[in-house]
Amino acid sequence: MIEEARRRAYLGAMQVASWLPRVALPFAAPSRPELLETPAPIVIEKAPLAPVAEAVREAAPVAAPVAVPAGEPGSIAARLLPKAGAPAKPAAPVKAEEQAEPEAEPVVRAPVAPPPRFALQLLRAGECALLVELPTGEPLASRDPAYLLLKDLLRAAGLPESPQLLGEPVRWPLLAGGNMDQGPQAAREFVQGFVAARLEGGAPCRLLWLVGMPAVRYAGEADEESLLRELQVEGLGVAWAVPGLERLAEEPTLKADLWRAMRRVRQRWTSQTTA
Repeated sequence: MIEEARRRAYLGAMQVASWLPRVALPFAAPSRPELLETPAPIVIEKAPLAPVAEAVREAAPVAAPVAVPAGEPGSIAARLLPKAGAPAKPAAPVKAEEQAEPEAEPVVRAPVAPPPRFALQLLRAGECALLVELPTGEPLASRDPAYLLLKDLLRAAGLPESPQLLGEPVRWPLLAGGNMDQGPQAAREFVQGFVAARLEGGAPCRLLWLVGMPAVRYAGEADEESLLRELQVEGLGVAWAVPGLERLAEEPTLKADLWRAMRRVRQRWTSQTTA
């Protein structure tokens, strides 16, 4: 058993403020009777909230309205306050369109059409020029069926059977990539400019043959309904729309229609020759 002074030192180190021994300790100070009594339980009564809230409202002072001076004429207060006896101006109703801003319509971009693809060869036979579609994309060879058919057409028209080449073939699109516009309108302008430049300064051209739909579409600015008809093309003069050589070979009935149309237009170069 330890003495009281040492016991209190241990209890202080353990941060024990008060303690009660279970048995009487030797050399211990006498216990205080009030520490041995069991304290009565504390009961907290809950008061109703409503009377307390009413008492707080009654005790709180009510702020008196602050008088706003009318202000001198022309001052900001005089302009903001309504005049005496004037009815209050009703608030303007807010339109439904102003309350909710309409959602921006999504931008719909027009689909970009791929550039047209074709190959054309410009030839000269006597007083006529021929802009011929190349079926294979390559220049016509002497043994090609398309070239043999073209020679038959020139023989029937009374023109030289061996036409002269005017420049290299025109292949569209010009570039495989890049930002250059290669749409239908650009192709039309290029083909017309190419033909006009090759025919300028040479012998007069009595009639321009447009053989094949690419030639009809991009040089004559016409469609399939214009086949076997004469066209007036600005900058190029009079043109004649002819079906393509490959189509003429596959559809023999077109040859008869072509011959009848040729009898009407061949006077454009035969009359100049006989004169």
